[in-house]
Amino acid sequence: MDENKKYIQNVKIDDVPWDRLSTAYGMAAKIPGYLNDIWNMKNMGTVKTALSFIEENIEHQATLWHSTPFAMIFLTRIFDHMAPLAEQNKIAGYIAHELLDFFIMIVESCNFYSDIGESEKIPFKHLPLFSDMLDEQYLYPEDEENEDEFWDMYNDFPDEFLDSFYFYSLFTLQYYKDISVSNFPSFMEPEITKLKSLL
Repeated sequence: MDENKKYIQNVKIDDVPWDRLSTAYGMAAKIPGYLNDIWNMKNMGTVKTALSFIEENIEHQATLWHSTPFAMIFLTRIFDHMAPLAEQNKIAGYIAHELLDFFIMIVESCNFYSDIGESEKIPFKHLPLFSDMLDEQYLYPEDEENEDEFWDMYNDFPDEFLDSFYFYSLFTLQYYKDISVSNFPSFMEPEITKLKSLL
């Protein structure tokens, strides 16, 4: 199995240093808790809050962040768990529908980013391995006194690191390109069809 696919399949939520990964509004320390809230489906209000927080933090105006590809690993797992339950469970149906729409937005953001690079003749690069994004040099420093220094450095990180936010977020969704629409509940067909067409 491809090493990146193996990583996506096997990485655990606690393996990711969320508090050292950027979002649109700071670090991603709260994301694991919200991912668990979605999976547990305690009630609709809790699920809506969790989905809203994650979606707003890992994508903003077509910009993706260091935490985005890692969150996408677990969001796709959640979707795969919820889709078979969607017709019998209202909360599962809501989660599956919301995530499908969000996946489409992620793909559109990645395609937009790639198109900008092509128009400006900037080659699209990425780190060789998904896990390379967790190299110490790319992580938010554990010493918070270095916060300003880190954000200054962030703008100077190599293109292949920043491009990897998009490449590997998209990579987590490539699995759906070859799955038949018939594998999903019929009410999901329009969104599944659109997602597949964009991949």
